[in-house]
Amino acid sequence: MNSWLQSIHGAVAGLCLLGVALACGGCDTSGGGRQGITNRPGQYRAVTPPVAREPLPGPGHDIIRVGDKITVRLSDIPNPPEAIELRVPEDGQITLILDQKVTAAGKIAGQLETEIHDIYVKKFFNQLTVNVKSEERAFYVDGEVRKPDRYLYAAELTALKAIAVAQGFTEYAKKTRVEVTRINGGKPIIVDCVKAMRNPKLDIPIYPGDRIFVPRRIWL
Repeated sequence: MNSWLQSIHGAVAGLCLLGVALACGGCDTSGGGRQGITNRPGQYRAVTPPVAREPLPGPGHDIIRVGDKITVRLSDIPNPPEAIELRVPEDGQITLILDQKVTAAGKIAGQLETEIHDIYVKKFFNQLTVNVKSEERAFYVDGEVRKPDRYLYAAELTALKAIAVAQGFTEYAKKTRVEVTRINGGKPIIVDCVKAMRNPKLDIPIYPGDRIFVPRRIWL
């Protein structure tokens, strides 16, 4: 009797193992060992969640660059000063009230506002509201180019690229004596564009507000 019961139990156990093996055989393990993924019709597939991406910066996120004209307004303090209008100099650093200096170049307006706020609140005021606004960037090309005009500034602009934007030199251009005048004045920088074409290191950067003047050759 005991032998008969043992035989019955053995047969049942064997059927259970066979059922488990058949069930496992229907699983798709081709997806790198991930369980629950199947290609069988009518079955759901596991979906990898999309990777979160940071939103692209809009117009308000433009980086402040050398040569930009910016307006800094300080408010919510006793006797607030008039709005401060200035150009970002070539070292990228601006000077505000109480002789406080801060690097503006390379930052967006919001970053600069936060940094200015922290400088003054820590040293001089209990509270402060800062607003930074930059005007539209432009540069100017005049003289012996095919289309002298005012143009919107783009990053990484050089003297040769600026002249190309103005549709290039005329046949009367003196390419060896191109004058670049910075917005803050001073003596014009002379650029030999013939040499700069051969050696890019001689092609100087152009900043917002710069004026490029191409003189006319005396001998045609």
